[in-house]
Amino acid sequence: MTKGPDAFRTISEASEDLGVPQHVLRFWETKFSFIRPMKRAGGRRFYRPQDLEVLRGVRGLLHDQGYTIKGVQRLHKEQGLGRLVSAAGGDAEAVASLEAELAADVQSQATLPLDAPVRDEGPKIHSLDPAARTRLLSVLEEIEAAKTRLDALLPQPAPEDA
Repeated sequence: MTKGPDAFRTISEASEDLGVPQHVLRFWETKFSFIRPMKRAGGRRFYRPQDLEVLRGVRGLLHDQGYTIKGVQRLHKEQGLGRLVSAAGGDAEAVASLEAELAADVQSQATLPLDAPVRDEGPKIHSLDPAARTRLLSVLEEIEAAKTRLDALLPQPAPEDA
């Protein structure tokens, strides 16, 4: 069964669709503040169709056109997400909502008190710059994954008779 064009994609589906390994997608999240898939409990990523359009643009610029990471960052700063998406022949208009969402996030973070949470899901992370927040969330995800692996290795307690 295949998903519809508007369905969210997991990181493995996005990775396969884009032809890049999953770790590359996670790395790009640390380098590009505009790559922000939705995250559910446990840190599981879900990519919206507009996220995939942006990722195709980044992939095209980095892999096909020879841009550096700093070059893509500069291009985004100077020309916005529309330019990144159009680099891959994508529909820049489809990404307008994503760009508006990112702008609203930046605006709301600028007006938050220092003790206000930045995201609703997952742990409460106080006002940090986007790169620091992304790095922190990435480390947290690695720790949670390590804990899950350790829990699987530990012997399970015997059920107690009631």
